[in-house]
Amino acid sequence: MTVEIWINLTCTRCSSALFLFEQQGRDYSVRRYLDDPPSAEELRDLLHRLALEPWDIVRIEEPVALEIGLVSWERSVGTRGRWIEAMVRHPILIQCPIITADDGTAVLALTREAVRSALPSSPPSLSLSTSSS
Repeated sequence: MTVEIWINLTCTRCSSALFLFEQQGRDYSVRRYLDDPPSAEELRDLLHRLALEPWDIVRIEEPVALEIGLVSWERSVGTRGRWIEAMVRHPILIQCPIITADDGTAVLALTREAVRSALPSSPPSLSLSTSSS
């Protein structure tokens, strides 16, 4: 299973998620979503996979959120596109880390438990050698 972790390099939760994957010996790729922002379509797909709404994954305390008055925006099906466009224009608004897998799953990994839930269930294969003397 191919896993991608969306990270912000300055985020301690992201560092923790990467550490857990490394500790478990799991393969993953990294998407620095501030440098490689997602498109509106990618965000719609991600939200579907997470079974969340845009306002569920927004960092409402970010200065840009305050600048654009995000906290007062209506949260409804009709305003979903406005929220997604704000995240496309200002990817810093996206909560992280987000872990996606090619099996269609995705996890907003704000806790260690959430990160662990995204780890592939089978342990990495180990080759054991025995020697006889």
